[in-house]
Amino acid sequence: MTNALTFMIVDDDADDCEFFCEAISEINPLSKCLTASNGEDALMKLRGLIEPLPDFIFLDLNMQRMDGRKCLAELKKDSTLKNIPVIILSTSSSQKDIDDTKMLGASYYMTKPSEYQKLRKEIAFVMTQNWSGHS
Repeated sequence: MTNALTFMIVDDDADDCEFFCEAISEINPLSKCLTASNGEDALMKLRGLIEPLPDFIFLDLNMQRMDGRKCLAELKKDSTLKNIPVIILSTSSSQKDIDDTKMLGASYYMTKPSEYQKLRKEIAFVMTQNWSGHS
C-alpha cells in the first residue's frame, strides 16, 4: 500500500486513538492520522479543514458531549463531508446498533477488537475496500 491516506479517529478513549494511529502507521507509514475526542470536536475540526479531508472516519458510538449516532447524522447532512466513508467502532455487537448506524449512513460497522493484530487486520480490510456508493 503506497497511497498516502488520511484518517480521522473519533473516540473519547485516548489509548484507543493511539492504538488506531499506531496500527494505521504500521500498515501504511505514509498515512496521516487525525484525532477527535467526541462528535462535536470531530465536526469542528472537519469543518475547519481546508484540505485534505480524511479518506475515512472511524467513529466510536459511545462518547460524551456528542455520541457517534448524532455525529454520523450530522456528517451525512453536510454536503462537504457526507461522502467520506464512516466506519463505526463500538464495543457493542448488537444487531440493533449495526442496523441503526447503517440506516444513518455508516459504510461499515466494526466491533472494537481486543487484540492489536485483529485491529490491524480490520483497518487493512477497510483500506482495501472500494467505498464509493456506501456513503
